[in-house]
Amino acid sequence: MKRLRWYDFIAINLFWLGLNIRNTAIGSVFTPYLVAVFVPENKVGTALGFISAAGLVIAMLVQPAAGLLSDRSTSRFGRRRPYIFIGVLFDLVFLAAIAMSGNYWMLLVATLLIQFSANVSHGPLQGLIPDLTPEDQRGRASAIKAVMELIPIILVGFTIAQLVGAGKLGWAVFVTGAALLASMLLTVLWVKEKPLAEKPSVSLKIPMLRVLGILAGIAVGAAAGLVGGGLVGGLAGLAAWPFAGKVTALAIAVGLGGVAAMIVAVVAGVWAGAYATLDRDALRQSGFTWWVVNRLLFLAAVTSVQGFAPFFLMFAFRVSAEEAASMNGDLMTIIGLFILAAAFAGGWVADRFGRKRVVGFSGLLSALGGVMLVGTIWAPHLTMIYVAGGVIGMGAGLFMTANWALGTDLVPPEEAGRYLGISNLAGAGAGMIGKGIGGPLADYLNGYQPGLGFFTIFAGYALLFALSTVSLIWVRKDEK
Repeated sequence: MKRLRWYDFIAINLFWLGLNIRNTAIGSVFTPYLVAVFVPENKVGTALGFISAAGLVIAMLVQPAAGLLSDRSTSRFGRRRPYIFIGVLFDLVFLAAIAMSGNYWMLLVATLLIQFSANVSHGPLQGLIPDLTPEDQRGRASAIKAVMELIPIILVGFTIAQLVGAGKLGWAVFVTGAALLASMLLTVLWVKEKPLAEKPSVSLKIPMLRVLGILAGIAVGAAAGLVGGGLVGGLAGLAAWPFAGKVTALAIAVGLGGVAAMIVAVVAGVWAGAYATLDRDALRQSGFTWWVVNRLLFLAAVTSVQGFAPFFLMFAFRVSAEEAASMNGDLMTIIGLFILAAAFAGGWVADRFGRKRVVGFSGLLSALGGVMLVGTIWAPHLTMIYVAGGVIGMGAGLFMTANWALGTDLVPPEEAGRYLGISNLAGAGAGMIGKGIGGPLADYLNGYQPGLGFFTIFAGYALLFALSTVSLIWVRKDEK
């Protein structure tokens, strides 16, 4: 395999920049903004939770399927680039559909379509580094990839989000599409792939069954969350009823039950997905399975805080959707800067103090940021919100650096791909659990008392951060 020069590392990772500009713009700016425009204030959480969960189901199926198909492609243009090219062309069409959405249902359809096309390119993209990078250079390639994934948070915050805040959604979508198109064209023209001479004889059956196993895990997690949350909420409501009355007891039941449902869904979903995918190896390698629990707890919290931030800003400062988008852009920029700084320092810190300790500290640090955010709900102060965001961003940067390295330490080296594929459960499950449960929970409790829904879900996310640290008790190298 040809050794890479410095600009080759940029070339094979450049599309990660455009891809994450698109993902961040859609997930953190366009979708929350348009949901706020199209949906009554008392239903925005539920609407965002549904659109996020539905899109992630599509992503979880399409991304690995496209990756597997690209593995077998014998196109003379290479295995990965044709999928990247085609996916982006459809992305541009569906981005325009998002911009032209006239109501929530049109937005939902456009979002589901772009989740399909986006993952047509995303799945194959993951193969470029192992395809083209010598093993002893993959650390440097992965470091550049991480930078390309983090910078878009900052870029979107002070450009695309500000355009939306100024009422220029069309221009914001245009800038997003232009960045995506430019990164795709440079990748297609700059990266040189060697065509596959012969299609692999390995069946797609087993890899796709693993994907279905992850889906089964999420389904089991959702069912367990409903049952567990219902039991906790029911007991809490019954205990509170004689003292607080029926209406208040119901609010307590919903609040505590909803947070309990998130926790139960994470633990049950990961274990069900791991067992469906790994069979009894999930028990023999329980330390790895608990690592996935740790990852899902943290990601469910951090992605949900980011998703609901615009709605909270609208409530706290009584501003329009456009003003909230601009304020959220500033918040994203601050969070992105802290994530980037912590991620750069995280490698050195993890090497010095140990990966597990750094992951544990990141959970506690982010929990502190979550508690600070909770403290601003009924006494909002923009500077304190930005400080809380910075603390969460610092925790997230440390987590992103150390958590994946910890996971690679835990997997059997000869089966790394089989095991690490389960990490998709954390990526996909994060939005489904954090937003899918948190959205309806926030709407119901905000209807009972304005602000109570945000208090409950942000406190719940702070608890998830803290529990991600607690879960590390069981994260250890297992003996077969």
